[in-house]
Amino acid sequence: MAVRNEFALERYRYVLQQIHAVNENAHRFLAIYQTLATALVSAALALFVGYRKWDLAPATARGGVIGLLTLATVVAAFTGTLIVVGALAWLDYRNEECDITDEVVGPGFRKRPRPGNFLRWYETYVLLFILVSVITMWVLAALFLLPAMR
Repeated sequence: MAVRNEFALERYRYVLQQIHAVNENAHRFLAIYQTLATALVSAALALFVGYRKWDLAPATARGGVIGLLTLATVVAAFTGTLIVVGALAWLDYRNEECDITDEVVGPGFRKRPRPGNFLRWYETYVLLFILVSVITMWVLAALFLLPAMR
């Protein structure tokens, strides 16, 4: 029985470590998205401001802006995917944590996570931020940048 409890304790430590890592990853993914999106949008704005001075055809400059915004959108989609996968992994690890505590400590020691509580998860708002920022980039480009590049 002692070996079983020691194994359960080690597994429990591992699960808690993984939960912590999953939580930290969401922040890393957001930082990567913010950095790459800022760089890509800055490049698009630099292209918009300097295309005449660089003797680029307006159609080429428009294509460049669209390409940079498309790349920012791909980065956003990739980041969103990583955040969703991380949230699913978190749910899995939390359920495993509950399985261990149910068996070793007693049933109901730790409440199981409920996916219905997604409005309380910060990942939900990170995903909303990413979605709103991508929509805002495209709308502003369509309203102001692309029409001015004729």
